Amino acid sequence: MNFDFSDESRLLRDQARRFLAERSPPALARAALAATPPDLAALWRDMAALGWLDPGIGAEAVCVLAEALGRALTPLPHLTGICLAAEAIARFASPAQRDAWLPRIAAGTARATFALAEGTGDPGPNAVAAELRAGRVTGEKYPVPDAMEAEVVVIAARAGGEVVLALLDPAGPGVTRAPVAMLDPGLPHGRLVLDAAPAERLPGARGFGDIAALLDRAAVPAAFAALGGAEAALEAAVAYAKERHAFGRPIGSFQAIKHKLADVYVAVELARSNAWYACWALDRDGAALPLAASTAKVSADAAFFLAAKENIQTHGGIGFTWDADPHLYYRRAQVLAAVLGGPRYWRERTVAALETMN
Repeated sequence: MNFDFSDESRLLRDQARRFLAERSPPALARAALAATPPDLAALWRDMAALGWLDPGIGAEAVCVLAEALGRALTPLPHLTGICLAAEAIARFASPAQRDAWLPRIAAGTARATFALAEGTGDPGPNAVAAELRAGRVTGEKYPVPDAMEAEVVVIAARAGGEVVLALLDPAGPGVTRAPVAMLDPGLPHGRLVLDAAPAERLPGARGFGDIAALLDRAAVPAAFAALGGAEAALEAAVAYAKERHAFGRPIGSFQAIKHKLADVYVAVELARSNAWYACWALDRDGAALPLAASTAKVSADAAFFLAAKENIQTHGGIGFTWDADPHLYYRRAQVLAAVLGGPRYWRERTVAALETMN
């Protein structure tokens, strides 16, 4: 059984890394922290022109792109826009709804997002209080990724005693939206206050089980995004440990640094193994996916947090300063780990999936 990527996927990964090295350097991630963030519309359109925003490009392509975007800390909503919202439309929308939105999303002319959370807490049917009645939804959703820029929102709401999905125009009547401050402004979020806002139900989604399955599928590229960030943070720490000298020697020659970075390397390689297996399971969309996805998500988030933390420590005094880059990885690791539900949710998903095997 071969879990390696195909030649085409490796070529795509290399192309994506070269493109993002030029178009999405660390300076762009830093610029997203400014009071007036940069206009990224042209970058989003160029990604669309390369075919990166097409939800039908396949599991391997989605995963290698997520890893490249994670390495670059690209401040664009690929995960929630393509891997979650567009995936929901592709799987659960009517033919007319798919025809109305998927071509525009793939072309980069419309951005989509997914509104599930209603404050803090883990995803679950009891966490959804917004109500959909007679084609209108009332409630409050926050934090919602890319809420301020999205043209369409896939929203979870209650209807007739079950949790369903619907399409919402965030600029339409009955919708008030406002930004929500996040630790990483490169992944901006917002709040949607809904007062009988018109919404169009996705007919194929029935019950929270379908939403949980969507989260499982999105968890795999999320794991790859975290893996990419962890790799980049580790590389930055190693590079600094080689160039920074203390007592006449590179600090990387001291055991305190070597052992620290070795632990990060082990965590990253474990996350890589789990992510690659999860990509294989995602491509087959079978019974192995829930366990593979949750395991990959847990291990990749843990590796990214460890790599980001030790990158700061390795850089020493400057690692804690605004002018150095380590805090960019720490911010992304913290927010990325919470986008699809926090670590507790995914650990519990892992345990639940293991119990079903016995």
